[in-house]
Amino acid sequence: MSDSIYKVTVTVPEDSAELLMDAISEVNEQPYPGYERVFSVSDVVGTWVPVYGSHPAIGEEGVISRVKEKKLEFIVKEENLRKVLMVIDEYHPYEEPGVDVIPCRAWRSYL
Repeated sequence: MSDSIYKVTVTVPEDSAELLMDAISEVNEQPYPGYERVFSVSDVVGTWVPVYGSHPAIGEEGVISRVKEKKLEFIVKEENLRKVLMVIDEYHPYEEPGVDVIPCRAWRSYL
């Protein structure tokens, strides 16, 4: 595994999680030898209030939204990061998805 990797975290409505994982897997080269489609998945609840001018996929202006979501966490090699983020932008149903990109080093690089 390359030493230049990123941990990406994204929350997505439950009914969109499998589609998003499939789409990400199509462009994300295997980060772990011998494995494909490697994700950690957690149940979370997302909450937000759409404001004037937004175009929410879920919810309405001025009203608190609470949605059962899946938090997806996965590793991306540096050379695949842009492609993965473009896929999230294309396939994620939210106007402004919550995405974190955290620089990391492969743990085996410390051995």
